[in-house]
Amino acid sequence: MYVSIGGSGRPSAARKSRLTVRLAVLASTVALSAAGLAVAATPSSAATCNGYVGLTFDDGPTGNTSALLSVLRANNVRATMFNIGQNAQGNQSAARAQVDAGMWVGNHSWNHAHMTSMSQSQMQSDLSQTNSAIQSATGVRPQLFRPPYGETNSTLQSVASSLGLRQVIWDVDSQDWNGASVSQIVSNASRLQDGQVILMHDGIQNTRDAIPQIVANLTSRSLCPGMISPSTGRAVAPDGTPPTTTPPTTAPPTGTPTTPPPTGGCTATATTPNVWGDRYNTSVTVQGASNWTVVVALTAPQRVATTWNGSPSWDNTGYVMTMRSNGSGNTFGFTTMMNGNSWARPQIRSCTTG
Repeated sequence: MYVSIGGSGRPSAARKSRLTVRLAVLASTVALSAAGLAVAATPSSAATCNGYVGLTFDDGPTGNTSALLSVLRANNVRATMFNIGQNAQGNQSAARAQVDAGMWVGNHSWNHAHMTSMSQSQMQSDLSQTNSAIQSATGVRPQLFRPPYGETNSTLQSVASSLGLRQVIWDVDSQDWNGASVSQIVSNASRLQDGQVILMHDGIQNTRDAIPQIVANLTSRSLCPGMISPSTGRAVAPDGTPPTTTPPTTAPPTGTPTTPPPTGGCTATATTPNVWGDRYNTSVTVQGASNWTVVVALTAPQRVATTWNGSPSWDNTGYVMTMRSNGSGNTFGFTTMMNGNSWARPQIRSCTTG
């Protein structure tokens, strides 16, 4: 800034005094203005997240993955990429870029075949090969699996579970694969609620163009993009914490599987048929009722990765699972990730009819 004083260039003492005061005031004003700008540039508080949703993109990596990642980063979004095994193997740099950009990666089969028409051994080979390709490209072993076309059955779920994969379908279909316009994709995404997951695809221009509007709509409803929990298959905070979880006041129960006394007309017996280095399967057989409800308790920090042949729900601690019959018979199962606790096994708390 240049100040013209006039005269000989050397002001008198009085004028110098007045000038000093004026410059001091001006400096204060500038400082205050700068402070105001700093405050304006810094949000008064972090974005409020009253819930989380899972943004997912299938069929990558593709030649457009870089463009998708650029849009996601520009909007401060982390998402889950369900990758096809042969694509990850053929484009390892793009797969690695997903992880480097902070995205999560999942298994979407080797070549997007109709997996329910496969034998169990074919399913096992397909998912194992895909896991290996993704891990080789990214350094990350998938914990999530999305079956192609959303087609699944108990055999496929069991195979996925044996590989430590939680099956994830979707709650909202963006219809981007079906030629939906940008506005239609945004409208479909606006139906997302806390914990829900939306299906989108890598490589579609309209999807990329819709992302800023999707994020703006979520922000207006205090919803934030989050990760998909390998335990529940629902969207949670990026650190894996459900937004409404209250820490347990008492430690979850410990011990080995038990068969409780008959309550409400049925009994449930748990066995552990498969144990691996980081996880194990539990099979529960119910006797005495075809319409049953079984309550199972885990030991921290173990977590259930996937379930089959039943409809599960969880208490707010995330360690007590209520499994209800869903017409798939009287035997249900689940895979538990040890998370460093290799000795504990689930406890059956109760079995009731209805």
